[in-house]
Amino acid sequence: MRALVVVDVQNDFCPGGSLATERGAEVAAAINQHILDHADRYSAIVATKDWHIDPGDHFSDSPDFKDSWPVHCKAETPGAAFHPSLDAGNIQEIFLKGQYTAAYSGFEGAADNGSDLASWLREHDIDIIDVVGIATDHCVKATVLDALAEGFEVRVLTELCAPVSEEAAEQAFQEMVGTGAQLA
Repeated sequence: MRALVVVDVQNDFCPGGSLATERGAEVAAAINQHILDHADRYSAIVATKDWHIDPGDHFSDSPDFKDSWPVHCKAETPGAAFHPSLDAGNIQEIFLKGQYTAAYSGFEGAADNGSDLASWLREHDIDIIDVVGIATDHCVKATVLDALAEGFEVRVLTELCAPVSEEAAEQAFQEMVGTGAQLA
């Protein structure tokens, strides 16, 4: 069975946010439309969120934009909320990641009941996932690579992903394909 995994479609990663991608809002709306048009293709729709409480040196006043970043997606803030174009009512489970450390992959997160993403997907008989979200070259890539390592078949819906940079996104897509992901 197939699931849709929506990665980090949060206000801080969209225009106006502290780590905005240029196409974040556009992608949020397109993902929502994809869900409305194709929900019947999925046995489950889940999402991940950066949800930082005290992530240590992941936050920096002088970030290197590789290992350290400006403050973003602080738990319980508007920046950590889903972008308003994404209707969270269609999402069955949310996996929060990065509370006390850096976390890029949705597979590092946990649901409210403590279940991790891999276990939750297996409990729901999911073996194929479509991945969409923000940012292509960071959290989408990390989620895809971990999904492949966990043995899931993975398809990345490229038009439903927003990169930090187009060049880095192209490199990320190449890495994902080289590891076994399909692009659509």
